[in-house]
Amino acid sequence: MVERFPSPARARKAVLELAPSRIREVANAGMDRPDVDAFWFGESDQPTPSFIRMAAAEALDLSQTFYTQNLGLPALRSAIASYVSNLHGVPLDAERVGVTSSGVSALMLASQLVLSPGDRVVVVTPIWPNIAEIPRILGAEVIRFPLTVREDRWHLDLDQLLATLTDNTSMLVLNSPNNPTGWTITPEQQAAILAHCRQRGIWVLSDEVYERLVFTPGRSVAPSMLGLADPEERLMVVNSFSKTWRMTGWRLGWLVLPTPLVPQLEKLVEYNTSCAPGFVQAGGLAALSDPASEAVIASMHNDIATSRAGLLGALRQLPGVCLPRADGAMYAFFRLAGHTDSLALAKRLVVEAGLGLAPGSAFGPEGEGWLRWCFAAAPAKIEAGIGRLRRFLNQT
Repeated sequence: MVERFPSPARARKAVLELAPSRIREVANAGMDRPDVDAFWFGESDQPTPSFIRMAAAEALDLSQTFYTQNLGLPALRSAIASYVSNLHGVPLDAERVGVTSSGVSALMLASQLVLSPGDRVVVVTPIWPNIAEIPRILGAEVIRFPLTVREDRWHLDLDQLLATLTDNTSMLVLNSPNNPTGWTITPEQQAAILAHCRQRGIWVLSDEVYERLVFTPGRSVAPSMLGLADPEERLMVVNSFSKTWRMTGWRLGWLVLPTPLVPQLEKLVEYNTSCAPGFVQAGGLAALSDPASEAVIASMHNDIATSRAGLLGALRQLPGVCLPRADGAMYAFFRLAGHTDSLALAKRLVVEAGLGLAPGSAFGPEGEGWLRWCFAAAPAKIEAGIGRLRRFLNQT
């Protein structure tokens, strides 16, 4: 006799409502094709610097394969605190730093710390989908606040954002420099947002993983919320080793938070991942402390700036291209006249042009009709990709 169950096995509603990654949907259709120039993922086409890889390899040779502290190796926490303090000119105690198994894990942990089902969360969009979906996974209500294009530049309507941040709002989530648009917040906007949220008891979660990728003359780092906030106020800042040190596959990040939350973070890390791998943390420690690090970052920035200039200049010469200006990150976010379905267009580009771009709809409804092109690639590859897009446009 076959036992019958009352209902089919299924995940809970919040998970069922999650959309699969549309970036992955496009990439999965073309990753096995050697004839595709791929710019769909947000990562450099260069490997992690050798001194970082060597540090991790040495840690493995020394059998550093056991559990570490929940909040990370003390030496790494101290190194992160020193790095952030020097970079932004603010004193940061290592006790406020938690090492996480990736930046996205830090985003999840920060949300788990303070959000409850039904809480109202405002997210500035378009945005990397993980950032907006994490609060929804936890049962929060997500209010999307879109950037706009004004005078050929991505723009934040600050007055309207502050009006949206009402007394019943639990958290504001910002990503600057922004993925996918490259929009970068100003210190004046940060100060206004912090003052408003401080008055209303609203948490601010600031994702600053692209802080070293700014292209404003005279500025080497994007402004950080940490430069304006008091140590104990409701601010959490997420960062990662992925972009600055080309360590996307390593899955190592950090979270800066008020001291009273640190013991609670320690518990949550235990119940999520227990700890980041020791040999991975050794690589992170080398990234922050090796004398070669800053020179490597400067060289990477120069290379990306060169590729950026080549791509943006070439895109603006193509017919029907709309490409608003922005100051940071590693992406060109643009649209083509006559194309409104970004997922269908991205798939066509893979099949018909051998060009792999991310569909704008992956970053929310505000991104529909747009495409994202990662320019952290060699100039020759960028040039080849532009040639593919030009031929596609000439044939359509």
